[in-house]
Amino acid sequence: MAIAALAALAATAGVVVARGDRGANTPRSRGAGRVTTTGSGVPNAPSTSSPARPTVPLQPVRFAFAGDVHFEGSLRSRAVADPAGLLAPIAPVLSRADVAMVNLETAVTDRGTPAPKQYLFRAPAAGLRALQAAGVDVVTMANNHGMDYGPVGLDDSLAAGSAAGLPLVGIGRDAAGAYAPWRTVVRGVRVAVIGATQVLDDSVRVAWTATATHAGLASAKEIDAMLTAVRNARSTTDVLVVYVHWGVEGATCPTPLQETLARQLVDAGADVVVGSHSHRVEGAGLLGNGFVDYGLGNFVFYNEDGESGVSGVLELTLTGRHVDLARWVPAVISSGVPRPLGGGAADAAVARWNTRRSCTNLSAPPG
Repeated sequence: MAIAALAALAATAGVVVARGDRGANTPRSRGAGRVTTTGSGVPNAPSTSSPARPTVPLQPVRFAFAGDVHFEGSLRSRAVADPAGLLAPIAPVLSRADVAMVNLETAVTDRGTPAPKQYLFRAPAAGLRALQAAGVDVVTMANNHGMDYGPVGLDDSLAAGSAAGLPLVGIGRDAAGAYAPWRTVVRGVRVAVIGATQVLDDSVRVAWTATATHAGLASAKEIDAMLTAVRNARSTTDVLVVYVHWGVEGATCPTPLQETLARQLVDAGADVVVGSHSHRVEGAGLLGNGFVDYGLGNFVFYNEDGESGVSGVLELTLTGRHVDLARWVPAVISSGVPRPLGGGAADAAVARWNTRRSCTNLSAPPG
């Protein structure tokens, strides 16, 4: 079966989580008042049901998006020693969102065969617990490190996500699983999140792309499959998010390829398109009725020199498909962990974030 067909089958799938009301500063009580449904009990398995359409006016939903995460260097041992406290400096920012998401740019495994590429990342399962403790709700692993340790590493990553209770998107045992959205309901609002990568080394592109017959990642290079997943998820979703790994390392402006994909995703029905890979904070704003962020920068990362250490969290509030508010919460990475800025330093960082929009062809969002 073609990847596009599998994506169509998966488009109304994903984990479904019913969430109650939670104030902006209320600590999370994971598992309380929530119902999680999976299709077969297999990690990252599609759900066989979709949330019903709300019968009351849609309520605002608050999102938090952050960039690249791994647990290399001292971060690995620190995650194992204190997963609950590792990300304490940034946890209040993530936890006040209804839905918080990051890009996990590593395989979660201590096994597997290294891929034929220059940079390889692996993380302990404690890294997932650290993200969860900090308030992260869902993680994309669709990136150029998600299968650094091959099929065994992929199996271990899925198992670790299942054991931690932290949903993974953009990765699966086949194309249906990889392209499937994660779903949650927040105060009656149906939210769906899809992960995909536009960055895959030529040496591993075929082996890493999920198909009907083998495990892998959701590839945005398979544009028909990608857009089919978005279009079909749109029909049963009030707010649709696509997190893409894209762009050029070190760049602070999007490429024409990124701009084309952003337009295709928004036209297909995405309300929010965010991404990472450049290891730089890039511009963000409105593209028609959609919101696009071309680069969220590093988040939990061993390289914190200069621009690599510029970090932050994108906070978005949407009521249905309408973007009510966009806010950049600036941070700087210190000892591998993002620490929010305050005062004049924060004001200067936000002003700089706004100037990055000048090369994006995006318009200023409400803020």
